[in-house]
Amino acid sequence: MSEPGVLARRTAVTVRLVVPDGIDDPGHPSGGNVYDRELATALRALGVDVVESPVAGRWPRATAVSDSALVRALAEVPDGGLVLVDGLVGLGCPHALEDEQRRLPIWLLVHLPLGLEDGATSQTRADERRALLAAHGIVTTSAWTRRWLLATYALDPERVHVAHPGVRPARLATGTPHGGHLLTVGAVVPAKGQDVLMAALAELADLLWVARIAGPVDRAPSFVSRLRGDADEVRLAMRVRLDGPLTPTALAAAYAAADLLVLPTRLETYGMVVTEALAHGIPVVASDVGGVAEALGAAPDGRLPGVLVPPGDQTALAAALRRWLTDPAWREDLRGAARARRDELTGWPETARRVRDALTGPGRRHGRPPAGVSA
Repeated sequence: MSEPGVLARRTAVTVRLVVPDGIDDPGHPSGGNVYDRELATALRALGVDVVESPVAGRWPRATAVSDSALVRALAEVPDGGLVLVDGLVGLGCPHALEDEQRRLPIWLLVHLPLGLEDGATSQTRADERRALLAAHGIVTTSAWTRRWLLATYALDPERVHVAHPGVRPARLATGTPHGGHLLTVGAVVPAKGQDVLMAALAELADLLWVARIAGPVDRAPSFVSRLRGDADEVRLAMRVRLDGPLTPTALAAAYAAADLLVLPTRLETYGMVVTEALAHGIPVVASDVGGVAEALGAAPDGRLPGVLVPPGDQTALAAALRRWLTDPAWREDLRGAARARRDELTGWPETARRVRDALTGPGRRHGRPPAGVSA
């Protein structure tokens, strides 16, 4: 007798993937965009027919125009068609999901809950809760996010699944003897904490290091200007590079040249840059926030491939970096742990299998309506 779900997996499945327009724009890279693109590719490799529906808008800030675009995208799906909506698009437009929840099994892919962001209003959380309740199911990209959603919105745990981001195999970074090539990857915005890094580096001016900050610099212009001013004030401008977004090839080269990934973030539901660094065997110093510890993981022998510090704590970050730069034995131990952890990382095919199985498991595709909807 076949195992439950085997028939569903063998049957041809079509998934309509609703994503923000411009997910392939090299000038605006993000972890969510990478996840969506890699997921679509890996699902197709598993035999799933993925139909992409890009929806234009300044997501997650919904407008009348973008709302209408999402409504049209869902209206185009045939009755009973399986839909996976990126949370960046769907979490702020609950009415679009509610209007179609009887006709379509709609799933939400939640990278970052809107209610988690600094300054989120009660209306934002109310809309997000409506969207989550309208969905037939939810896929999160970390167990931490799942726990946050369950605790915040009192959702049915059986409806919320986890599919961690995968990582592509990468060449091992050899590192330098002094360990002074520091790399930070992410949009240059307050939430990512580059100002904390700059303050910590100002305490390390007596040591040998250079820092490279790679990521979009057009999302918070005043914050970027302040960073540049701070670097000039403490005479670090020649040692800190703000590169802007890098192409995939250039980013791979940046990892290959790095000794240490530094992630001073204030808000992170997982931290794909952490696993990308570990794929190169690069240790990590990061904020202990959200799902970062989940991404960091541990080597098979239990050693941590990096160090976690309190978010926003420049003193703790500076202390961790100082030890990294001045303690060769500790540095080599962390490198060994990172290389061991590298062998434990899973790829995007595993992510796609988890998403496919969540969407097509027994009773899930055409199961009971979500909470609040009568059968």
